[in-house]
This record gives sequence, C-alpha cells and structure tokens, in this order.
Amino acid sequence: MDIETLSEKILTGDRRALSRAITLIESSRADHRDQAVQLIERLKDAQRQAIRVGLSGTPGVGKSTFIESFGKMLTGQGLRVAVLAVDPSSARSGGSILGDKTRMEELSRDPNAFIRPSPAQSHLGGVARRTREAVTVCEAAGFDVVLIETVGVGQSETVVAEMSDLFILLIAPAGGDELQGVKRGIMEIADIILINKADGDLKPAATRTCSDYAGALRLLRKRPQDPADFPKAMMVSALERDGLQKAWDEMTALTNWRRENGHFDARREAQARYWFQQEVRQGLMAQLDTPEARARMQDFAERVAAGDITPTVAAQELLQGLRG
Repeated sequence: MDIETLSEKILTGDRRALSRAITLIESSRADHRDQAVQLIERLKDAQRQAIRVGLSGTPGVGKSTFIESFGKMLTGQGLRVAVLAVDPSSARSGGSILGDKTRMEELSRDPNAFIRPSPAQSHLGGVARRTREAVTVCEAAGFDVVLIETVGVGQSETVVAEMSDLFILLIAPAGGDELQGVKRGIMEIADIILINKADGDLKPAATRTCSDYAGALRLLRKRPQDPADFPKAMMVSALERDGLQKAWDEMTALTNWRRENGHFDARREAQARYWFQQEVRQGLMAQLDTPEARARMQDFAERVAAGDITPTVAAQELLQGLRG
C-alpha cells in the first residue's frame, strides 16, 4: 500500500481512502502496523481538530437512534460527522454481532456523514484498541465532529473518556430508583447526562429521572475543567428529535469555555501521555505472545503447579529471561 498516496487522499476527504486507512489501522499484522504508524505520522502534520464526543449508555437506551437523529441535525447545519461505533463481538468467531450501518440507515446515506462499525473483540473493555488512531484519521480527513459510541457500561467508559473532548452518558427513563442503575465512577467522568426517550407516556418518568440525576450531579466533587453549571442533566427525544439542538449548544458552550480557559489543550496533552503509556504496556505484553515466551511460560506453569517453585519466583525468573 502506498502510504504517501493514501495520506494525500485522506487529506482531501476521500471516503474510500479513509475506509482503507481504518482497515489498515485495525489490522494486527506486523507489516500493517508498521504502515499504520507511518500513516499516522504523515497525517499528524495536518493539524486538524474535530470535537471528539464519547457516547455511552446501557443497551436499549437508544444510542443508535440518538446518533442518527443527532448526526442528521449536525449535517443539516453543514458539519461533517464521523461515527466510530464499536459493536459487540462474538466470543466464538470474533465477528461483529450488530451492524450500525443497518441501524443508522438514514445517516449512512448522508454525504456529510461517515459511519464505521468496528468489532470490539477483547480490547480495552469493549472499545476497539485502535479507535484512537481512527479518530486521528477522521480529523485529518476534515470531519468536524467525531462521535465514538461504546459498548454497554463498564471499563469502556474510562477508555473512551481518554480519547474524547466530551463524554456524554445516555440514560433511559425507568421506574424505581434510577440512580442505582449507574455507577458513581461513570457519572464522575460524564460531562452531560442525556435522558433519552423523553416523549409520549415516558415523558413524566424522564422528567423525574432528569431531576434525580441533576440532584446527584450537584453532590459530586467540583472538577476544575468545568464551568459553574456543569456537569448537567438534560432531557432529549431522539425519536421526535426534540432537545437535540439544545444539547449541542451546551456541548459547544462547554468546549468553547474549556478552550478559552486552557483546559481543552491540557486535556489532550494528558490523553497523549496516557496513550503513550498504554502503547508501552501493550508492547511489553506482546513480548509474552511469542512461541518462545509461551513455551517458557508453560514450563514455569507446570513447575508452579507441581510445587517446585513459587508463583512469585517463577514470574521473576521469566521476566529476567525476557530482559536478558
């Protein structure tokens, strides 16, 4: 693959080149990884920035409907929108179970939108390992907004927060104590909580849920990267496309405030350090995935099982052998 030609096409907004680049980035082949690194190095000089929006919520909350309605609203304003949707993967085949392009049929046909479903596999708690690099490529291609959808609620939220400028948590109206359904740690990283499905018979429940979360957010410790009235809870209806513009206004207001007060650039610098450390850790783990290393691990595992050596000493000797 000619990396120079590919990078030039991406910079002109060529969608086919963008798709090829993300396929290259997601490949685990060693030669493809080398080419992907070269591509990222070429594209970083473009110095283009999009607003990166991480989006999560439990299955059934209406993430796909929200993304389609929200994305159509943004493209209607002349913005270019990229959606990186991480699909659940089959534990047996590794294939993707759901297809976001089929769930976002209208947005997928929009010339100002780009949707890329990626199987989560086992990387980083549900967020595809190379999603961060795919975000960089989408920015270089000239997209104004990049939406990163995560799978479920769990470790993936922490990971996607480390590659986003804004983290949005979608909640569905429900009976009983709604606050028990979301862990405190996830609320602490959310910038805006959107109560979806605020329409029809669910609107009264949505109003109560919004009030509950607004109260809970006021009890959380104040974050330095937030103005006085953030984080906040709001109601939206993706089905009726109600409240979407107000939500976008709040997102842009928060982004602008962070830019003006130095938090935006500081956050991206902190994220760059975080991903450097992650790449080092993953590189070290890869050293244990060679045939020689696996054979040595098997040998040590049998000696540990037989009681000939303790697990701690076995691990020390194995690691010393790798360093040697």
